Amino acid sequence: MRILNFEEIHLEKQSIIDSITKGSVFIHPTDTIYGIGCNAQNSSSVKKVRQLKGRAANPFSVIAPSLEWVNENCIVTKEAEEWLSKLPGPYTMILRLKNSNCIAKEVNPGLKTLGIRIPNHWISRLAAEAEVPIITTSVNRANEDYMTSLEDLDPAIRLGIDFVIYEGKKDGKPSKIVDLTEKAEIIER
Repeated sequence: MRILNFEEIHLEKQSIIDSITKGSVFIHPTDTIYGIGCNAQNSSSVKKVRQLKGRAANPFSVIAPSLEWVNENCIVTKEAEEWLSKLPGPYTMILRLKNSNCIAKEVNPGLKTLGIRIPNHWISRLAAEAEVPIITTSVNRANEDYMTSLEDLDPAIRLGIDFVIYEGKKDGKPSKIVDLTEKAEIIER
């Protein structure tokens, strides 16, 4: 497992982007906590994230490469538009999909909705430059505490990832989920 900082990502940006688009599974920082991610269009990588987390069916959210991508692939109501105008930020917006082919079916098994994030963090630029949605889900096994530093990274997850983008200890909490499939509703967790 390779550990990279911001400067190393900047120096090796194109090879990191190529690695992501080809299916690497990696840990990344956000404006809230660390996430485990991969190219959300790569079925085998999404399956690997599910295996590492021990999470068989619950949907994953994605870091959208852009608001244009969101508009092309999701149904954006007037209310959703208002919430999307708050991005980038610490929110996960649940929207109805209009193009289910924009992600691998393993991202949201059996659902016609998708959780969208655009963190207020440089990781969003990396997703934009990769031009693919990136899975973003907390770094933990199902029903266990999420990772705040490398010291508390679950050994089973550590063995299964290709690289970590590390910024030191994170003291944040997961993003707020806003369900925009019917009416705006903030779900506390």
